[in-house]
Amino acid sequence: MNIKSFSKIIRRPEVLNKTGWSKSTLYNRINDGLFPTSISLGVRAVGFVESECNEVIQSMIAGYTEQQLRALVQSMIDKRSYKG
Repeated sequence: MNIKSFSKIIRRPEVLNKTGWSKSTLYNRINDGLFPTSISLGVRAVGFVESECNEVIQSMIAGYTEQQLRALVQSMIDKRSYKG
């Protein structure tokens, strides 16, 4: 990940609006590895990386299988680690 490129962080209501899912569906998909996990914004706040959400949504539109989505989501999460 290029440290100079910044991604927008969006909150859960915006993710739900983008996907049309309920909260339980969102968290079920996260638990199943089919959607990127949230990141901590503080003690009681989390957000989602907008570019990751958009990429998963586009992949779903493109017809990715669940196995392909899991691999995509895992690669996104792996890329989050700072290796400085």
